[in-house]
Amino acid sequence: MRLLVANANTTEAITQACADAARAAAAPDTEIIAATPRFGPAVISSRAENVIAGHALLELLAEHAGRIDACLLAVSHDTALEAARQMMPCPVVGMTEAACFTGCLVGGRFGIVTFGALDTYRELVGRHGLASRLAGLVSVNATPPEAVADPEGVGRKVLVGIGELAAMGADSVVLAGAALAGYDRRLQAEAPVALLDGMACGVRMAEMLVALQLPKPRSGSYAACAGRESLGLAPALAGMLRGSS
Repeated sequence: MRLLVANANTTEAITQACADAARAAAAPDTEIIAATPRFGPAVISSRAENVIAGHALLELLAEHAGRIDACLLAVSHDTALEAARQMMPCPVVGMTEAACFTGCLVGGRFGIVTFGALDTYRELVGRHGLASRLAGLVSVNATPPEAVADPEGVGRKVLVGIGELAAMGADSVVLAGAALAGYDRRLQAEAPVALLDGMACGVRMAEMLVALQLPKPRSGSYAACAGRESLGLAPALAGMLRGSS
């Protein structure tokens, strides 16, 4: 199985951290292919950047269409997930989506620890239909680049946030941030509840979907595009909209 780990921002160190976490979780016969967009924000931290990154991500996916068995979006905002799921001929999984659904399987409620503003993550959980299962959200005083450069220091801050969420009633905690990939293995021994890494959960869900061999919808809003004209898009992406690739 060939699994594309597709970052939606342009920080290569985060792409590699996600790829490392994916390889640690993957089955022996799963090949991890890591990819970074050719343009877009260095780190997504606003609504505007998320939309720009969505275009970059769809272009990246179009270049790999037909050459992979599944795709895992290595971006905690699950950027362009619905559009990617419509466009691609293979299963597409969002890392935060995967971790949140896993949280529903290990306990009654899950929490989310992340960086920066919390509103977009609360909205994301709502779009996934899981608002009633969310115990709380905590933002730590750190940035994604700091998480890559100083995992020990940021890890201590994340552990404090995990403790706060456990006190709110969370039975598990989602580590929401591509830069936190692999932190579950680093912190689990000191955490009072299960830690859910979107890459580890997402890899296993992608493997399951490939094994199930479910057909792609041929009708409805997730059916592939066909006959759609565009201007100025990269050839592979324009071809996907036309239904010619």
